[in-house]
Amino acid sequence: MDRPRRRVTALLASLPLLAACSATPEDTDPAPAPAESSQSESPSAEPASPTDEPTEAPTEEPTEEAAPPPNPISLAALADADLAGGDLRLGPVRERTSTYTSYDVTFRSTTAGAGTTPLRISGVLNVPTGRGPQGGQGWPAVVLAHGYIDPAYYVRGQGMTRERGFLAQRGFVALHVDYRNHAESTDDPRVETAVRLGYAADVAAAVHALRDSANVRVDPDRIALFGRSMGGGVMLKALAAEPGLFAAGVGWASVSSLEAENFDQFQRPDAPLAELKAGFRGRHGLPGEDPGFWRGVSPRPVFDEITEPVLLVHGRFDDTCPPPWARATQRALTAAGVDSTLEWYDDGHAFGPAFVAAMDRTVRFLRARMPA
Repeated sequence: MDRPRRRVTALLASLPLLAACSATPEDTDPAPAPAESSQSESPSAEPASPTDEPTEAPTEEPTEEAAPPPNPISLAALADADLAGGDLRLGPVRERTSTYTSYDVTFRSTTAGAGTTPLRISGVLNVPTGRGPQGGQGWPAVVLAHGYIDPAYYVRGQGMTRERGFLAQRGFVALHVDYRNHAESTDDPRVETAVRLGYAADVAAAVHALRDSANVRVDPDRIALFGRSMGGGVMLKALAAEPGLFAAGVGWASVSSLEAENFDQFQRPDAPLAELKAGFRGRHGLPGEDPGFWRGVSPRPVFDEITEPVLLVHGRFDDTCPPPWARATQRALTAAGVDSTLEWYDDGHAFGPAFVAAMDRTVRFLRARMPA
């Protein structure tokens, strides 16, 4: 059963904020006041009866001006959209071990009301061996949001294979989401223009697909979201857009919670400024030209919408996603009242030597937030 969900507040409504999901409200002018009628008096007019009560002209209720819809490419619009999913289909077995079975899967991702058709999303699902928790409860589950890998070279289930196996060995159903435009998923031609906000819609759809599945028994109230690198940003956006959907969030080596910083770190150095401007022309400006747009697609300004506990894990020697990003995100989460923790490890971006220790810490966090 979903917990109550809040909607993105006036913080983003004031910005140029996905709203193909709602039509622009029409401005309505107040109805004209009724004209005053003048009545000529004549000697033949009968005087009013003393019992007649004076009448007052009807008063009009003040008309409130409707708030403008958010920018179609924004977290506010993503929050307004009806994100849904389902039709989880198990394909061939990829791997069978003594502790879990791994399947190729597909499921449906739908952004109802946003003028889009349902997308088929591929992924990999690990299901623990056994009958599951006692008492009729389903397995706890974790949706995995991988980091950036060029979609032209990405293969199904790539990016979080170690995490997926580690979680399944410890009694978690683990669903690795390929995202739209990756592997066997449907292509969405607008995904880059929309600053990959569709990835957050896909991980939200994965929760609905798990809950509705007749083939995989999961506890609907114990589904967490775990993202690494770019997927850490996907995690924060999904939690802010869909509060109450997930039981908890985990971000490893996460990108910045401000998209302008991600742009400067990962996109600006790779292309001449004129080429970048041409790529964004007619859509939105670069961060220096349209800062409101870039805040509107960032999770940090709406951290107060997050209702779930968050664990951040970061390497002190991360040279891809700078450690100051993790500190700034943690400070902003705390300031917004989010139950959040930041754990540091002597490791780099990919987590080699500290992987097991960091995963043990992650499992303890998940078990504490999703007790059997």
